[in-house]
Amino acid sequence: MILSVDAGNSEIVFALFKGGEVLGSFRLAAAPSRTSDEFGFAFINFFKTLDMEPSDIEGAVIASVVPNVMHSLVNSIRKYTNKEPVIVGPGIKTGIRLATENPKEIGADLISNAVGAAKLYGGPAIVIDFGTATTYELVLEDGTFRTVLICPGVKISAEALFQGTAKLPEFEIKKPGTAIPKDTVSALQAGLYFSTVGEAKFIVDAIKKESGLSDVKVIATGGFASVFSGEKELIDVTDTMLTLKGAYLIYELNK
Repeated sequence: MILSVDAGNSEIVFALFKGGEVLGSFRLAAAPSRTSDEFGFAFINFFKTLDMEPSDIEGAVIASVVPNVMHSLVNSIRKYTNKEPVIVGPGIKTGIRLATENPKEIGADLISNAVGAAKLYGGPAIVIDFGTATTYELVLEDGTFRTVLICPGVKISAEALFQGTAKLPEFEIKKPGTAIPKDTVSALQAGLYFSTVGEAKFIVDAIKKESGLSDVKVIATGGFASVFSGEKELIDVTDTMLTLKGAYLIYELNK
């Protein structure tokens, strides 16, 4: 079994793979102060739910955009599985080409998404990652990572609304029942949802137009992908595990 870890700004997601299939996954809130033992106890308890032990782990891979958690996270894997994790980053084999001015600037999550999209679904594809930030990355037919656009994510936008205003309340991020709401919470939910969908449609159309690619698969991933998965005219595939799957594929290239 292979342990794949996606360390993001809001959550750290762990998944176990066997033969390319996901056996299970769990999420932890991202906390820079978390110790290696706290990480270790968390994934040991996760292993127990699958009737597994740390000794069953053959290898591990980490795709992280949060440097502050890496020391504890890496040490926890070393300590509790006795394995040295593969770190997605500069110098590692990915099986794709990064066609940007400075490939070293591309985040591990974006690289993993591109690998997952290219190897599992084929290009050309636009991957929309609805995470802390919402990103739009274009992966060409030959697997080339062509570009990425980075926008404020739905959670950041929601927090800006209720933290930056005196009377607007905190609200759940979900698909609204109507575009004509009758109360404040519904108005906030509808505004956030439809503005995000409108942004996504505009950006996807702009990428298609400027790239000259019309037949492009749109893949949604990230913590909030399921909120928008019903937008079938926009999204062809929803795969909330794409980053973890891409990291696993990178592990297989570098083991």
